[in-house]
Amino acid sequence: MPVKNRFAELLPEITAWRRDFHENPELLFEVHRTAGKVAGLLSGFGCDEVVQGIGRTGVVGVIRGRTDTKGRVIGLRADMDALPIREATGLDYASKVEGRMHACGHDGHTAMLLGAAKYLAETRNFDGTAVLIFQPAEEGGGGGREMVQDGMIERFGIQEVYGMHNMPGIPVGAFAIRPGAMMAAADQFDIIVTGKGGHAAKPHECIDSALVAAHIVIALQSIASRNVDPLKQVVVSVCSVQSESVAHNVISQTVAMRGTVRTMDPAVQDFVEARVRAICEMTATAFGATASVDYRRGYPVTMNTPENTGFAAEVARAVSGRVDTDTAPLMGAEDFSFMLNERPGAYIFLGNGDTAMVHHPAYNFDDSAIPFGSSWYAGMVEARMPVA
Repeated sequence: MPVKNRFAELLPEITAWRRDFHENPELLFEVHRTAGKVAGLLSGFGCDEVVQGIGRTGVVGVIRGRTDTKGRVIGLRADMDALPIREATGLDYASKVEGRMHACGHDGHTAMLLGAAKYLAETRNFDGTAVLIFQPAEEGGGGGREMVQDGMIERFGIQEVYGMHNMPGIPVGAFAIRPGAMMAAADQFDIIVTGKGGHAAKPHECIDSALVAAHIVIALQSIASRNVDPLKQVVVSVCSVQSESVAHNVISQTVAMRGTVRTMDPAVQDFVEARVRAICEMTATAFGATASVDYRRGYPVTMNTPENTGFAAEVARAVSGRVDTDTAPLMGAEDFSFMLNERPGAYIFLGNGDTAMVHHPAYNFDDSAIPFGSSWYAGMVEARMPVA
């Protein structure tokens, strides 16, 4: 495969970085050790600028090409945080921290971008500036949003931005991408149903909040089945139902529910939010109860710019020759979307082989994917900012 030879040479070193990150996982914005090591390595590579504390604990490295005739600036992003999962891989470099593990491969993403940074700092075979973004808190914390709100895009003059994620089920070294919506918007809701509590033997004297909650759960499923165009993707999931009492003979005064909504279209997102509120409130009213809805917008749709998707696919094709340019969109969410909302760019999947799925306690990043990922990161810089 035509990966860059330098990454084959660097593979043991990059793998060692990756496994060190794997042994020492950190959560959300508390990635102080990881960010410190990233910053130290970037400085050691000879980056022209290394800035810590962007978006609280993010790190940005700047590498200037051998020339800069057009003022071009390309951003490359990797995420650094782990998950609150107890590891079950049995690896000799398994997590040393109880209840935490790199179950999504962010250790691999960070290591691959570091490998690309070392290569780019050595060669500088491009005309412009490469901005390497190491982001905290992708797993629910919105670190991408924090870095954007901290002025990263404007501060470093980023004009295009690209990101990558490993994907089990795709062969190692193969890539997958699509123009437009790549991953879903992810919203959250909390619903409190309030009825009239009492003795379970006298339901006629009560307003059964559990019964009302059950009707709401079922009614919410009608959004996808009866309210939204079947060709539009939407998921409404009630994931937790909890009454204030655990007794066998008490009708609870309140029931709390929480869940998520996933959509691929901003108009559908708006519509679903309105339907969730209406269904909850009106169903409760029909039973003489009340329902309050706390609906929170989360990560936006990860939207690949069509032209930039083509650029990303072209580089991937040069690296491996195996590129699916019409991969199915996923209903998972990704806060790289906040960066894509600011600048054109694209997000691509890199195969992790036949492994456990991400977010599973037996998952592990496949180190043999490193030369492909690092080659793609570096290739995006060289292809989008070629030396004249």
